[in-house]
Amino acid sequence: MIEVITLAAGFLLILIGLYAILARRHILRMIIGFSVFDTGLHVVMVSLGSIRGRTAPIVDDAVPAIQAINRVADPVPQALVLTAIVIGLGITALMLTFALRMARSRRSLDIRSYKDLKW
Repeated sequence: MIEVITLAAGFLLILIGLYAILARRHILRMIIGFSVFDTGLHVVMVSLGSIRGRTAPIVDDAVPAIQAINRVADPVPQALVLTAIVIGLGITALMLTFALRMARSRRSLDIRSYKDLKW
């Protein structure tokens, strides 16, 4: 049951992030929406990769190597989420840097004031 709750919470975060990205016109709110969307993706990936009743993927005396395939969880989704968190942090920092440069050049963070790049 907990897997369903975490999966639903992840999808709710994804929807909230999409709403903030697509419906808002303030650049900082869009960046926050991206971060919420990214967090929702991480929650969904971790909840899909978890299996009830399995232990951490550490093979030692408690979990012999012969029984490890049946008793440990798959570490790949956790490693992918950890990598995605680091990449998302870098992208968020880059977006905040661009927002700072845009605010200094135009004195506004409203995307409606940036019309020179529209076709």
